[in-house]
Amino acid sequence: MSTLPTYNASIPNGGNPEEVDVNAQYTGYEWEYVYQVIMGCLVFVIVPGIGLLYGGMSRRKSALAMIFQAWTVMAVCSFQWAFWGFSLAFSRTGGPFIGDLSNFGMINVMAAPSWGSAVIPDIVFSFYELMFCACATMIVVGGAFERGRIIPSMIFGFCWATLCYCPISYWTWNANGWLYKLPALDFAGGGPVHISSGTAGLAYALVLGKRSRAGEKHIYKPHNVTTVFLGTTLIWFGWFGFNGGSALNASIRAMMAIWNTNFAASCGVAGWVLMDYIKKRRFSVVGACEGAIAGLVGITPAAGYVSVWCGAAIGFITAIVVNLFENVNDWLGIDDGLEVFKIHGIGGMCGAFLTGIFATSSVSSLDGVTLAPGGIDGVGIQIARQLAEIAAIASWSFTISFILLMILKYIPGLHLRVTDEAEMIGLDVDQFSDELVGEWSLFNDDNEGGGGRRQSVQQITQGISAPGQKSSGSSDNEAVIGEKSEPKGQAAPGLSR
Repeated sequence: MSTLPTYNASIPNGGNPEEVDVNAQYTGYEWEYVYQVIMGCLVFVIVPGIGLLYGGMSRRKSALAMIFQAWTVMAVCSFQWAFWGFSLAFSRTGGPFIGDLSNFGMINVMAAPSWGSAVIPDIVFSFYELMFCACATMIVVGGAFERGRIIPSMIFGFCWATLCYCPISYWTWNANGWLYKLPALDFAGGGPVHISSGTAGLAYALVLGKRSRAGEKHIYKPHNVTTVFLGTTLIWFGWFGFNGGSALNASIRAMMAIWNTNFAASCGVAGWVLMDYIKKRRFSVVGACEGAIAGLVGITPAAGYVSVWCGAAIGFITAIVVNLFENVNDWLGIDDGLEVFKIHGIGGMCGAFLTGIFATSSVSSLDGVTLAPGGIDGVGIQIARQLAEIAAIASWSFTISFILLMILKYIPGLHLRVTDEAEMIGLDVDQFSDELVGEWSLFNDDNEGGGGRRQSVQQITQGISAPGQKSSGSSDNEAVIGEKSEPKGQAAPGLSR
């Protein structure tokens, strides 16, 4: 085995490939960065997984809007990350708060060993961390559920990644960041990904206001539980890369993180299903999916710091805590239909706190380098450090997100919310030309020269706007577009709300 590659500040890009073999320094370590690339590809799968989860949780007439944003988020974040995001979050120079622009436009991001791991080239490290930014931003846009316009959502995503995700990532993971030096323990993104996106989703829901029919039980019914299940499956699968790659090497610590990921998610399912059965004496597929995600969220900051059974406890406890907050929307007076704040915000805070209790050096040192004792090792001060991390990240992300959204809200032509008519007929008809979701044959396109769909939509909205009449745009027409109303006073089955 050759000696470890070393960073040379005089050759920040790792060398001129026309003059030297920049691969030679990694001889014998190629499997390390190949492993890291594979982990990054797994994390990529989480983004469309969230899109499918959100799409399934939506009513059918607005499902495409959530699926579509998986790709707009990936496009926006890839550009943002290459433009200045990576430099702001992971440049080698900077103060305690944010990086500088020394890697602006991916300058010198190529073959040099990354600061995170000497066996991972900068270009691989940048790719892997990009996927975290995309996941966090995809979670945030769930706050626009069924009433947010696409273009303002894309603009907000770019701004949020720049002003929230990048600084928080710098605090937490950059060697110059103030939380890193504290130190607050966050293995794979409990703070930068979950607490930050959850509190930003809360701000999004507050600024947009409630859906026009919020409070009617049928609007909380997922249109396709199978799609929810499929999305959760992709998220769980991708999370093996999310946590398994965060050791930034293929060490035993990384393998421990992968095991903890699966165990915590499994115990999260058990905890949520148990709570549902205790309270309702019934099971819920959606509830099981929520439990899995709650377990994954809880174990994220702890995966490479805790033992197997402590990881199981974190997944189980986080799922129960999040389940107990099922009425948080009512308590806060918001309409967070995808429960972004509940699952990611509250779940992330729970996981970060439990990391301070259960972290142990006997696990973190499995990479041969890291010593990270927590309360279980007798270092009780670590719990206070975790609370400081939670408070700092939650307050920063919520405040900046709220300010950004209020600014966007009042920019002429850039209103965040669709019209009442568009909300009633569904975002898919209003903003998309696709006909993937819904019974469009009922619009008689073939008989009306291709204009039947749009004409029928206009008839629906005209019927809605006619006061005092039983219009064709009420519940019957919503069923045409894809919404099935429940009988009055009867709760929709399959939901844990």
